[in-house]
Amino acid sequence: MAEVDRCCEQTRDWVCEAVRIIDADANRSADTHLLPFPLPAEWNVRLYLKDESTHPTGSLKHRLARSLFLYALCNGWIVEGTPVIEASSGSTAVSEAYFARLLGLPFIAVMPRTTSAGKVALIEREGGRCHFIDEPSQLYAESHRLAAELNGHFMDQFTHAERATDWRGNNNIAESIFEQMALEPHPEPEWVVVGAGTGGTSATIGRYIRYQRRRTRLAVVDPEHSVFFEAWRDTVPDLTACQGSRIEGIGRPRVEPSFVGQVIDRMMKVPDAASLATIHAVEPILGRRVGGSTGTNLWGTFQIVAELRAAGRAGSVVTLLCDGGERYANTYYDADWLAAHNLDLAPHKEIVTKFLTTGEWSGQG
Repeated sequence: MAEVDRCCEQTRDWVCEAVRIIDADANRSADTHLLPFPLPAEWNVRLYLKDESTHPTGSLKHRLARSLFLYALCNGWIVEGTPVIEASSGSTAVSEAYFARLLGLPFIAVMPRTTSAGKVALIEREGGRCHFIDEPSQLYAESHRLAAELNGHFMDQFTHAERATDWRGNNNIAESIFEQMALEPHPEPEWVVVGAGTGGTSATIGRYIRYQRRRTRLAVVDPEHSVFFEAWRDTVPDLTACQGSRIEGIGRPRVEPSFVGQVIDRMMKVPDAASLATIHAVEPILGRRVGGSTGTNLWGTFQIVAELRAAGRAGSVVTLLCDGGERYANTYYDADWLAAHNLDLAPHKEIVTKFLTTGEWSGQG
């Protein structure tokens, strides 16, 4: 009888050690904080921010990158020396470069040639290499080509995000949120509000809520040039757009395979100017700068808080602080950049300021 043995002891030993290294990194890292956002006590609605900026690579994508590496290792897709390729010019590439460096693997981020020097520097600082393309529509094709040429593995975050994370628990973000809420006055949130980039976070939280038989509802906020909202509203899963999102980390010009619309209870469309006005409005309250996707989250969250208050309902709402604002000093916090992109923040900032003062919401929902 003919037999083929594709697993040698050395290969299995390396994979076992690679998983140990990733688990050890997680074991060294404390969980992220759940921060109360200061709202007036008489509103009887409490707001919490899950601060994902405290991960070693500074963003929510650290969780995703860890899950993607473990998923690829346990599927046998990555072995010793395997080059890892990802289609990303942002936080996912930074986090994946970090884990590749831990394992001694080459990491290549495929990105448009127009990517800012600041993003390139962050990826290279973690040991990654940037591979530039001239036509953004060829991002995935070039990633596949490069992986085949180098005998590497294309991580493909947009396909594997929702399946790489154990949504039933195992210290995923949903389990962490509910455990940290356990001693709060309203331990089971009325709403959890998140954005969607790959769709992996919303899928994980939505599934976990159902699995744990929670009554919490899930709202997903979507920036203006993304197609997730319209595709979900109109049930058009193959919807595409020509323009990509200006809010880094969330929004897509196509519905990604990891986006699971059936677990979402509500979606909200958020103008880019509203997202950015929000981060400027909350900076003095938080005492720090946060990224644009956090602004998108908070714009939708503030509307939900106002609705609960108007209905006389006490409760809690949780959203994500996805990353810090240091990465966006030359974009979202730069007046010239905002002007060049025709973003007038003043009307939206006025809406946020009024809400924070009165609890009333006058924006579009």
